[in-house]
Amino acid sequence: MPRPKAEERTILLDARAMSRALQRMAVEILELAHGTGDLVLIGIQRRGVELAERIAKLLEKAEGAEIPRGALDITLYRDDLMRHAVGPQPVVRSTEIPFSIDDKKILLVDDVLYTGRTIRAALDALIDFGRPKSIQLVVLVDRGHRELPIRADYVGKNLPTSPGESVQVRLQESDGHDEVVVEQEGQP
Repeated sequence: MPRPKAEERTILLDARAMSRALQRMAVEILELAHGTGDLVLIGIQRRGVELAERIAKLLEKAEGAEIPRGALDITLYRDDLMRHAVGPQPVVRSTEIPFSIDDKKILLVDDVLYTGRTIRAALDALIDFGRPKSIQLVVLVDRGHRELPIRADYVGKNLPTSPGESVQVRLQESDGHDEVVVEQEGQP
């Protein structure tokens, strides 16, 4: 796929392609997890929560069993929090995990995997809630450029990018439509 020029943006996934990717990931999860026993989904605020909800509904439809889900805010666990002390204060969203994570198989859900630093922060935050049996990572887009040894277990789309590109995930719940777009940094 050719890289977008500075004035271009490329739609990587439209609504139908995103739906197919989520459906495929749900099937993979069921196959590899051998069902939904002890399985919980925790989305990283903001779009990871919305994606976790969609995946949970697909799993529930396939298995006929309710799957617990939660929301995790990692703002205060970020390793760059103090670097940005001057300027706007970070927005802290709610963490809602209304169940014990002890001995659970956690599917940690995020929209884009990039450097791995968000996931490292999420792992630190999760451990404050208990000791899960396992944690697996689910991401809609893996764009490469890892700075930490972190990889996703379930990926909707692998997308090698350049450092000057930005991957934007837009979801119906928060943005009014579904799409994944690749843009040059600094473009709308």
